[in-house]
Amino acid sequence: MSDGGRPHADRRPPPLSEAVSNQMKRMRRASTKPELLIRRELHRRGLRFRINYPALPGRPDIAFTRARLAVFVDGCFWHRCPQHAVMPKNNRDWWEAKLARNVERDREKDVALSELGWEVRHYWEHEDPAAVADEVERTWRHLLTMPPRRCKITT
Repeated sequence: MSDGGRPHADRRPPPLSEAVSNQMKRMRRASTKPELLIRRELHRRGLRFRINYPALPGRPDIAFTRARLAVFVDGCFWHRCPQHAVMPKNNRDWWEAKLARNVERDREKDVALSELGWEVRHYWEHEDPAAVADEVERTWRHLLTMPPRRCKITT
């Protein structure tokens, strides 16, 4: 198969609107405005972290390696925010499967990170950056005072 081994049913349907297609292509995958606002606030408070840390499952948006805290800033559309998610009208079945898989993948990476001894936090892009920073800082400080967590080893 020349399509990377994926079944034909998983192929992206042709766009019905070139304008919408171009808009979707321009959406950032990393360093979105909400992420930048949260990172700026955390940095202002003196917290230091890794960005899109590739050594961990799911490449957390913000990773505090000493505290083993992984933070994800989830987009309302892509991760199905209960307040703001809107299902596209065109190609609805394809989008339903795509977005459901995104949420499923989120849970898989959460489990993988937890098994590695990491604490995982998710925040929505619409949440107040200062409030998110407050919670992240509290969690970070709490984790630094706890004894080190051990990774689960399965045989």
